[in-house]
Amino acid sequence: MTIPCSLTEARRLDALYKLNLLDTPPSEAFDRITRMAASLFKLPIAAVSLTDANRQWFKSRVGVEHDSIPRLRAPCGQVADSSDVLVIPDLLKDACYQDSLLAESGIRYYAGAPLTTNDGHCLGAMCVLGTEPRDTTPEEISALCDLAGMVMAQIELQHALGRVDPVSGLPNRNQFIEDFQDLQLDAAEGEQRLAVLINLATLEQLAHAVRAMKSSYLDELVTDGARWLRAEVGAGHRIYHVATAQFILLPSSGETLDSLLPRLQEKMQQAHAIARSRYVATPAAGVVPFDVGRDDSLSVLRKARSAAHDAADRGLLVAIYSQVEDALYQRRFSLLNDFGAALESPDQLRLVFQPRIEIESGMCIAAEALLRWNHPELGAIGPAEFIPIVERSSLAQATTAWVLNEALRHQSAWRSAGMAVQVAVNVSAANLTEPGFSASVADGLARYRLPADCLELEITESAIMQQPAKAHDTLAAIAALGVGLAIDDFGTGYSSLSYLQTMPADVVKIDQSFIRGLEDDTRRQALVRAMITLSQDLGHRVVAEGVENDDVLNFLRLAGCDEAQGYLFAAPLEADVFAAYSCPISTTALRVPKLTLPPRTTAVLPL
Repeated sequence: MTIPCSLTEARRLDALYKLNLLDTPPSEAFDRITRMAASLFKLPIAAVSLTDANRQWFKSRVGVEHDSIPRLRAPCGQVADSSDVLVIPDLLKDACYQDSLLAESGIRYYAGAPLTTNDGHCLGAMCVLGTEPRDTTPEEISALCDLAGMVMAQIELQHALGRVDPVSGLPNRNQFIEDFQDLQLDAAEGEQRLAVLINLATLEQLAHAVRAMKSSYLDELVTDGARWLRAEVGAGHRIYHVATAQFILLPSSGETLDSLLPRLQEKMQQAHAIARSRYVATPAAGVVPFDVGRDDSLSVLRKARSAAHDAADRGLLVAIYSQVEDALYQRRFSLLNDFGAALESPDQLRLVFQPRIEIESGMCIAAEALLRWNHPELGAIGPAEFIPIVERSSLAQATTAWVLNEALRHQSAWRSAGMAVQVAVNVSAANLTEPGFSASVADGLARYRLPADCLELEITESAIMQQPAKAHDTLAAIAALGVGLAIDDFGTGYSSLSYLQTMPADVVKIDQSFIRGLEDDTRRQALVRAMITLSQDLGHRVVAEGVENDDVLNFLRLAGCDEAQGYLFAAPLEADVFAAYSCPISTTALRVPKLTLPPRTTAVLPL
């Protein structure tokens, strides 16, 4: 039996330490319960035992002189680990505890019930011990669990932050959890009920408002929101203030989606009108059905929040919980958590390369490096699924550093084998505001002894728009190195023409949404022809993405487009396949150079 050191254990210890119970003086309120336990079981020893990292500390004890014992091979530690009742009729006949400190001190019998917080963290045990083996009746186990509940009620009474939010005047999250548990005692098992979470404003709106307006803004929003809820929605419903600007309602028994939704929609329209004019906020509500006795309070709260976020994301006033949407969100969250480990793994991530073809000569003169992920359990994860969530996370900078390093590593091998093609790497918005990003690009080129013009960075207009001034400074510094710059997804951004004038770009890549189906669309042909002409007049080479057939390629050739990229030429290729693809073809055979890649580096570009 070893002491756990997992994240779950760390959170359990954090919950214990927040209560400030360890090493505090004895309390009659706890001692009364401990004496009751010893009397009820007719045993000489009882204790309220709290499981610390390496010890069992007794908040209250009867028949014990010392105030703590080591946690290792202590039955109360097993209770804390499992959150279950533990009964040991005879310690000397138990393989785990027969040579424990308790057994050596003469203890033969143990029974302990978990002391569990509302958040599910087990703090320790309400335990009774005896010097003789004995059996335990179901009634005694039930009584011990009741005594454990009394201990937790006393802990919460003494140490909880209260049950009413001081700003809204409404019951808080702790009270919601407790009332939800009581609901399961009052209602029939399996009865379907509803929960409604109302979000007064999005996190982004709150952050902007608090920054721009007076400090009392948030208090006023919450106070007015709570007053409105009590007056307009609260009749017959219990309302709780569960987060900064979030409230949850438990409608009365008998309320159904059909009866509730029309009224809720009407009330949310009123709330929307008030909040938009007074607070520049957009309230949204999420509704979740749940079964009494089968769904726990925190699960219902999470699902209701998920529904409210769905409503806000889709521009709705009210949304019903969707298991499909929730599963997708949880998958995205799980993938993001796993991606950090993928960056450290030697075999999960790799680059593939899609050729860029010069239309006039038919030669492959460049390639776009594209990231691929093979998850150890889920298999191949499509870039359309994981790239967007990574780019919006704190991993964006580290991901670009990994891709850039790998692209330069391959480029070094190709150059050594006599293969000169430019490699393009996509850059996220986070990189354009990253201090020292241009210096890290320069360091990477120097590390692999590569010329600056072997690399091109692709940037979307939307990425630049997030912080235009910083982005332009970064791009100017990169251009000064001699590294190529390309405007990616051209035509889909905010103000394409203005960026063509100001951005130090060498290449414009026309987004594939304009290219696919081009052969049958005369209006789109006119638009693409104008894009090509305008870009070239301003000194840019033009690349058309998404070229899939000869008719489109012929149109682009006649329109004067410089390069093309797409499945007509090749899908993204593995590095060795791309090397063979891009090598010149002689009259005899395809020359495939023998490549030796530099070793992977773990300390890649500084972030």
